[in-house]
Amino acid sequence: MIDFSRNKEAGHTPVMQHASLSAFISKAPTVLKPKGPFAIVLLEDAVEVDSTIDHCHSLGFSEVLVFGNRDLLPEDRGAAHLVAQDMHASNAMPEVVNAVIEACPGQWLHYCYNSEYLYFPFCETRNVKELVTFNTEERRDTIMTYVIDLYSKDLGKYSNAVSVDEAYFDKAGYYALQRFTQDGHALERQLDFFGGLRWRYEEHVPWLKRRIDRVSLFRAYKGLTLSGNHTFNDEEYNTYSCPWHHNISATVCSFRTAKALMSNPGSMYAIPHFWWKGSERFEWNSNQLMQLGLMEPGQWF
Repeated sequence: MIDFSRNKEAGHTPVMQHASLSAFISKAPTVLKPKGPFAIVLLEDAVEVDSTIDHCHSLGFSEVLVFGNRDLLPEDRGAAHLVAQDMHASNAMPEVVNAVIEACPGQWLHYCYNSEYLYFPFCETRNVKELVTFNTEERRDTIMTYVIDLYSKDLGKYSNAVSVDEAYFDKAGYYALQRFTQDGHALERQLDFFGGLRWRYEEHVPWLKRRIDRVSLFRAYKGLTLSGNHTFNDEEYNTYSCPWHHNISATVCSFRTAKALMSNPGSMYAIPHFWWKGSERFEWNSNQLMQLGLMEPGQWF
């Protein structure tokens, strides 16, 4: 079993429960720690909730804010704030993230869903606070992340395609296309990235859901908003690097697409397994991802 609690600091703030998003936001200035970064975990189901929260703690986030239906919220994971919120409602993700942005200007924020795990270069020996400090020194307020689909090799044994002990991912098959404005002008330092299960099983994935790029680690400010397609109203926030050199990038290793394909009636019977010649067992470390070029350290050595 993968130990997601490694490097987990003792003495987390006791669990605080909030009846709604609005109730939490009204108290946020007084109940949240003054310094971040903060992690936002969005619960869509009960799969790997505990390991997702523990992983956020292990990376060194000052607060882990968990949003989901009451029956999904854990009671004893050391998460500082549990917020009752329907994550299946229309625009639930941007509603939550934008509310936290508005309440926490100046803080670095990371958002993910349950059964998703942030990995960045050298995360085994360096924490997320060190990461965002270095990125700030490089005059960057964002870190581009790429969603790397995880899946079980044996769907007979794991019918929902989730196994942290036997997780696989695609080591090849990733590509990018130029991103354009609505009137056809190329956007500077912006690309649409594709790959993983959404590429291999694109017939089961709507076009607007196929991108794997997500700026899921960023610094909030008043007026910043996130849309449902994981892009911001600030175009610089959607860029993958600054103009003068390459920057740090990270990955969000995620069972989310595999779960969806195995629960959707249109795809669950059409996919006997996810295994192919490009599959590789996930070793749950950043070096493997860097060696395959799925993220890079930039100037951070």
